[in-house]
Amino acid sequence: MVDPLDLVLISVDDHTVEPPDMFAKHVPAKYAADAPHIVEDADGTCSWVYDGVRLPNIGLNAVAGRPNDEWGFEPSRFEDMRRGCYDIDARVTDMNAAGVLASVCFPSFPTISGALFTYRGDREVSGVMVRAYNDWHIEDWCGAHPDRFIPMGILPLWDPSAAAGEVRRLAGLGCHAVTAPQHIGNYGQPPWQDPHWDPLWEAICENNTVVNIHIGTGGGAPVPSDQTTYIAYNSMLALDTGRFAADLLFSPIVQKFPTIKFALSEGGIGWIPFLLERFEDLYSRQRAWTGDDLGSGRTPTDVFRANFLSCFIRDRVGIENRNRIGVETICWEMDYPHSDSSWPDAAEQLAGQLDGCTQAEIEAITWKNAAAAFGYTGVERLGRQNCTVAALRAKTIGLDVTTPKVDADRIPKPGTHAITYGEMKARMAAIMTGGT
Repeated sequence: MVDPLDLVLISVDDHTVEPPDMFAKHVPAKYAADAPHIVEDADGTCSWVYDGVRLPNIGLNAVAGRPNDEWGFEPSRFEDMRRGCYDIDARVTDMNAAGVLASVCFPSFPTISGALFTYRGDREVSGVMVRAYNDWHIEDWCGAHPDRFIPMGILPLWDPSAAAGEVRRLAGLGCHAVTAPQHIGNYGQPPWQDPHWDPLWEAICENNTVVNIHIGTGGGAPVPSDQTTYIAYNSMLALDTGRFAADLLFSPIVQKFPTIKFALSEGGIGWIPFLLERFEDLYSRQRAWTGDDLGSGRTPTDVFRANFLSCFIRDRVGIENRNRIGVETICWEMDYPHSDSSWPDAAEQLAGQLDGCTQAEIEAITWKNAAAAFGYTGVERLGRQNCTVAALRAKTIGLDVTTPKVDADRIPKPGTHAITYGEMKARMAAIMTGGT
């Protein structure tokens, strides 16, 4: 049996709920009036507003510590959330409670892929906001506890040269990770395969920067109909990661930029053996007439293992097939504070998944693969014995891992049928426009 207390954990996918004052010291006075800001509705719920767009903190994005019968789409107040969602010191305390040493944190209100400033706003203003967001994330969020976070930036994705410049600026600040959407064409830009993006990929490779592509970004999975239930829709999002992986793996990008690394964030790993087998079969039998060439005698499996990181929260099927996936590609994620998160008993949940793995495989999956990909050296500097789940939890003995209950009148009421995709869309549209 795997001892959860002896694990060292790096989570490659968590989320920040940005605090209201985040832009205060990072936006020049000239642009202060244009910066994203918080507005509060009569019922106390808060939304970010940028260029006329409302961006509420949807309840499912901040449910850490809350019983699942209180979850819903309704926007959250900051006081509804666990403080660790938006307060950096409290976040580290919650990381200690779960036994997580280091974390990669995706944005919330700028969208998980950071694309808000690409599809909204004046280009000059949005460029300022991208830099301000990154400066806040690196200095105030990650910089408050340098050994506990792996910084990740957002990009000005309307201009590949500007995006490349921001990659280089971020690298100079010690940040070697960025987030970007799966389907950039849905934001009015050329597809990733287009040579238009070559300046960005060059900068990415020059600076050993990991491109993190999160589930459900840039359009999501095609949904059969509005009658599809929300759970069915949510289940399909992982399949969209496979669709995106196929799109990239057979693209010119990995041939022209053979050192590039894409992290398939929150997409799970159980689907990978099936798709790799299909990739191998199709490539071997059909490339003679399709013209596909992965170069240098490389197979699809070779490309996947060289250019992709595969990321999971809970995926026993994937772990059982780890050798067909490539253990060296697999990274773990906690997804705090989202509804898929394994917090606070992340270590115990993960240990149950890892039963049957060798110690070397466990170390690779729980932290070494992530440390190597993102250039994290905290374990070496701090000493492994100070980085284990047991060592970190010892700092938070007695911590209350529950979150105060929401007022009864704000708890979603059970319906008479399963929530459908169409109902979810309608509810989200109402929230975004300030309706009920």
